Amino acid sequence: MAETTSAVSKQPPSQATLQPISLYEAFLFWLKLGFISFGGPAGQISIMHQELVERRRWISEKRFLHALNYCMLLPGPEAQQLATYIGWLMHRTWGGVIAGALFVLPSLFILIGLSWVYVAFGEVPVVAGIFYGIKPAVTAIVLHAAHRIGSRALKNAWLWAMAGASFVAIFALNVPFPLIVLVAAIIGYVGGRFAPGKFVIGGGHGGAKNSYGPALIDDDTPTPEHARFSLRHLVCLLLIGAGLWVLPLGLLSLSFGWDGTLTQMGWFFTKAALMTFGGAYAVLPYVYQGAVGHYGWLTPTQMIDGLALGETTPGPLIMVVAFVGFVGGYVNPMFGSEHPFLAGAVAASLVTWFTFLPSFLFILIGGPLVESTHNAIKFTAPLTGITAAVVGVILNLALFFGYHVLWPKGFGGALDWPCAAIAAAAAIALFRFKRGVIEVLFACALAGLAVHLWRA
Repeated sequence: MAETTSAVSKQPPSQATLQPISLYEAFLFWLKLGFISFGGPAGQISIMHQELVERRRWISEKRFLHALNYCMLLPGPEAQQLATYIGWLMHRTWGGVIAGALFVLPSLFILIGLSWVYVAFGEVPVVAGIFYGIKPAVTAIVLHAAHRIGSRALKNAWLWAMAGASFVAIFALNVPFPLIVLVAAIIGYVGGRFAPGKFVIGGGHGGAKNSYGPALIDDDTPTPEHARFSLRHLVCLLLIGAGLWVLPLGLLSLSFGWDGTLTQMGWFFTKAALMTFGGAYAVLPYVYQGAVGHYGWLTPTQMIDGLALGETTPGPLIMVVAFVGFVGGYVNPMFGSEHPFLAGAVAASLVTWFTFLPSFLFILIGGPLVESTHNAIKFTAPLTGITAAVVGVILNLALFFGYHVLWPKGFGGALDWPCAAIAAAAAIALFRFKRGVIEVLFACALAGLAVHLWRA
């Protein structure tokens, strides 16, 4: 993160130097953020805190954390939702739309380009070698994600038991991911009522402990008029949101039929968007079950490669869905066999639309209710239960990736020893030496290229 944090060395402005921020100035910042938002949600939230709280003083620490705690309770990418919330608070609805969209669009365009290179030139020796090294690195990264989330979330035997049960449910019993989330939320809710000491421990980021001087939106700054609850505004947003979902899905259904690839992508990724409690890693098993197992839009190996591309691009990790959409559209060109790129690009864009539309609505609709109080948000027990279950689900995903990477021909075939060595090296780099995801992927890509060229 060094390249993105050096810009915060300046001293924060004083109250006398604080000036209202124009929508254009905010636009430039959100655009910049869209291109430098590497590091997953933790890194992205850290960048926003450093820039908006510490250096620019657009919002105070307390108000920042208050918004973040709300975003943590929602399905969807919390960093993108936090950007949307702050943009909305500063510059009304258009400010939120601009902030949230610019957090996603650079990643979408980059992924469309990389996805095209992947499907069009994936058999070229250099490209194939790079992905040969990236696959085992992704396995180690997912395993590290399970450990990272588990070490933060599994604080007692109850939560360990929920993680173990969710692993057995999805690994041995093939229970659908949405059902696991629902049961975990119910257990968390009941547990929060009867054993709060065991369950009400997650979902927040603590209280505001630091003061960086006065801010434009300070602790005691009155809630702006547009951020106050209005029944009329709520109904209007609900109608607009319903229209933005129903209209494109209806047009797709009329044009390609309900069973058409684009129509089913819109429906499937709408459901996926509502399942993203606990981060992108948590919903990946659901995406795999649907995109690979049910619809056959891509292969297990392609799913691993798509996650690798998602890890190396800015923006939310859930943007891996754009890769899924592109590959699914490219191999099923609904605009004719001579236009596979167009089909892939349209599919990736539609998938992104249906995945992120709920996130915008959650912020624009729920924001006024959140702004009605600046106390810490409670009732996080269901999220705690879901997060515990997510650990088991992610562990299953790591085993799934490991199986397909290390035994490409199944257990009946030989272990791919070079892949195993790369995976072990990546795990050591992540767990022991705390190296960043980008540098681990880069090193493993070079190692994979060397092995691939040596074999050739």
